[in-house]
Amino acid sequence: MARKSKFLLISGIILVVVFVLVYVGVNLTSNLGKTKPQITAQDAAKRLNKLYSNISVRTDTPIKGQIDLNPADVGETLPDISKYPITVDNTTNNYVEIFSSPEKGGTGVDGWLSETAEAFNKANIIVDGKPASVKIRNIASGTGVDYIKSGKYIPDAITPSNELWGEMIKASGVKAKLVSKRLVGNVPGIVLSKSKYDALVQKYGSVNVKTVTEAIAGNEFSMGYTDPFASSTGLNFLITALNTFDSSNILGDKAVKGFENFQANVPFTASTTIQMREAAKSGMLDGFVLEYQTFVNTADLKGGYVFTPFGVRHDSPLYALGDLPQNKQDIIKKFADFAAQDTYQKAAQDKGFNGLEDYKSEMTPVDGNVLIAAQKIWKEKKNGNKPIAAVFVTDVSGSMAGEPLNRLKESLLKGQKFLGRDNSIGLVSYSSDVTINLPIGKYDTNQQSMFVGAVDSLQASGGTATFDAIVVALKMLQEEMTANPSSKPLIFVLSDGETNEGHTLKDIKSLIEAYKVPIYTIGYNANIKALQNISSINEAASINADTDDVVYKIGNLFNVQM
Repeated sequence: MARKSKFLLISGIILVVVFVLVYVGVNLTSNLGKTKPQITAQDAAKRLNKLYSNISVRTDTPIKGQIDLNPADVGETLPDISKYPITVDNTTNNYVEIFSSPEKGGTGVDGWLSETAEAFNKANIIVDGKPASVKIRNIASGTGVDYIKSGKYIPDAITPSNELWGEMIKASGVKAKLVSKRLVGNVPGIVLSKSKYDALVQKYGSVNVKTVTEAIAGNEFSMGYTDPFASSTGLNFLITALNTFDSSNILGDKAVKGFENFQANVPFTASTTIQMREAAKSGMLDGFVLEYQTFVNTADLKGGYVFTPFGVRHDSPLYALGDLPQNKQDIIKKFADFAAQDTYQKAAQDKGFNGLEDYKSEMTPVDGNVLIAAQKIWKEKKNGNKPIAAVFVTDVSGSMAGEPLNRLKESLLKGQKFLGRDNSIGLVSYSSDVTINLPIGKYDTNQQSMFVGAVDSLQASGGTATFDAIVVALKMLQEEMTANPSSKPLIFVLSDGETNEGHTLKDIKSLIEAYKVPIYTIGYNANIKALQNISSINEAASINADTDDVVYKIGNLFNVQM
């Protein structure tokens, strides 16, 4: 009898254990492959209010500062040209300096022009009775054109990615003579995930800029592109999109209205190609724009993406600039002829150039004044009639004292000229506690004056409660969105990246994800990695301010996002 009772007891225990194991197993496996559930809007609001209630927040009385009503001057923000590297130096006194776009003026797969220039300098080419050579400076097309248009620095020649930049140089009043229409072949394209590409083909029969803009206007998929003020591919895409809406007048009401409808459903305009690619890899985007040479050299794009060319070809034209003496004109021409030789064109092919040779430009190069007008339309319409509401979060802890805070103030005082007048802005500063220096308000002349006054009055001391300040900014934006639900919220954090008080990133990360507010970070003498971790949550850019071109970069950032 005792044995039987013992057997029943053991059997019962085994059954309970098996039941528990099965129950736990079912619950564990049922969540395999599933992402962590997002917190609801209601839960996010409760969590935000709870975090906010634990923070010491005070509000300053805004004071007005002296403002400069002159428009933004890009030339003022440009650093010394030495910021952009010489990848090939001249070997003789009889030489020309050439600005080159980075996809060919760098190193490795991006070093075709650099290697060709080195070969030219060793070839003992004689011009005007003396050996000739070239100097190559690696600089983005848009940035190079900014130097030339502003007159801050004009090289002897430039080879941007496409002819659109040449037209813009001419429109600025600088003489630009086309020496070679093509140094090396390249094509811009729309890169789509294969599944999205197949879906578009099934619905529209083909994929091109027209079908893509139609699909985006219909909110059928998400795509990003790059800043048309700085990026060759971004500028090309802007012009091509306007052309699809009205090829007879790309600046007319029909084209602008079509662009507005399209842009309203574009979630992302990237400051750089790298930022855009990272957003695509995260799954945020179904498509983006890229040059073919970069596409074929990017291993993680080859399998799951399809490249569709568009717009004007990127054949790296070569322009002589200004009134050059004859010997310099001859060197530029001889260099173009040298680069056209089969040996160097074959080398270019090995680096991903000279592919898709059958593709012809969809439109002829556009007059430079039209391009400049198109950029202005983009600036006005890029938010799809959704005004921006932004809070600038400034670190005034003790570690920012001196030069870092001075650079932060300079960044904001010069960068604020690039902010769109239809937007709303506010300013928060933080050390151990958080101060609302300027509540969110429409960026009119009065708000601009108070913004300048608030920035001028910033002083550094105390600890660093970065994430407390971000919570306060989120709370301000939540209240602004309640009052103006059509607004698009943004946060800019300017800091050294070190946090030693208050909440942590872990405490507020799910909140940032729930509100989907991009947080752009700008680091001064900073822990850049810590700031990048904040920006990466919602695919925003992070800038290292410890460089001579910080004001220029911040101006570009504000120009794109605000």
